[in-house]
Amino acid sequence: MEETRQKKVVVALGHNALGYTTTEQWDAVRVTAKALADLVEAGYQLTITHSNGPQVSMIHKAMTELRRVYIDYTPAPMCVCSAMSQGYVGYDIQNALRAELISRGNTTTVSTILTQVTVDPYDEAFYAPTKKIGRYMSREDAENELKKGNFVEEEPGKGFRRIVAAPKPHDIVEIDAIRLLADNGQVVIACGGGGIPVIPQENALKGASAVIEKDAIAGKLASDLGADELMILTTVPCVYLDFGKATQRPIERMNITEARGYLSEGQFGETNMKPKIEAAMEYLQKRPGGRALITSLATVEEALAGKAGTILTA
Repeated sequence: MEETRQKKVVVALGHNALGYTTTEQWDAVRVTAKALADLVEAGYQLTITHSNGPQVSMIHKAMTELRRVYIDYTPAPMCVCSAMSQGYVGYDIQNALRAELISRGNTTTVSTILTQVTVDPYDEAFYAPTKKIGRYMSREDAENELKKGNFVEEEPGKGFRRIVAAPKPHDIVEIDAIRLLADNGQVVIACGGGGIPVIPQENALKGASAVIEKDAIAGKLASDLGADELMILTTVPCVYLDFGKATQRPIERMNITEARGYLSEGQFGETNMKPKIEAAMEYLQKRPGGRALITSLATVEEALAGKAGTILTA
């Protein structure tokens, strides 16, 4: 008798699935692991990607302060901070999910792949960075950062912060390894925090002083793997029109044409829902037979039963 093929799903986890501090993350991943284990037991092959904003910022602050205390210490560049965050966030998700699965008698392997993603050095984002990172600085420290060629931005009453670019992802360097594990039914954690941004230079990959949007890489990862579904887990149970207004109403389903129209109306927040809609659209354009689901971590079960969430199709 022929075995039923597992449905391949790329799951993108937001900040609420991880918390904002080390101890919050330990608690949060145990809750997240239960929802992910439910998906595994429902017959889904999961490839998981996740945000890392608070985590990479914490690491960057720690590395910068270490340099201030020990003058001879070389501060870690952004690409190294990104790699560190991928490793420790992946480690916590991996162990929490493995423990949850084993408690249910499921021995599915869970692996974390340290993932690099190539970016274009001439991407316009490098000329107009927007992502705030690290600690607040004095004017003197900010001027030193400017002398190094870095960008800073002042927040009135708080100080200065470094800002970095968020270029578009091009190629996932370790995609073959990710695909091999996924094709063999394993749970894979990859492209954490958008992936480590790198620039190809002949045979080498040079780390870029940048970050990649988690939602953007989720859409690319799903299309590259030929996933049946892209599942974006956020803080709200579904996508809304007129979000936060008296006329707020949920969207149960929409296609690419409808989504494009809502985007042109400015319906979705620039830094929260818009990137998720754009990621879903990019995935569906490359895999028109798939579907994207946007919902919250707490409403995954209801969303799979058609009682929550927003479904996007081509």
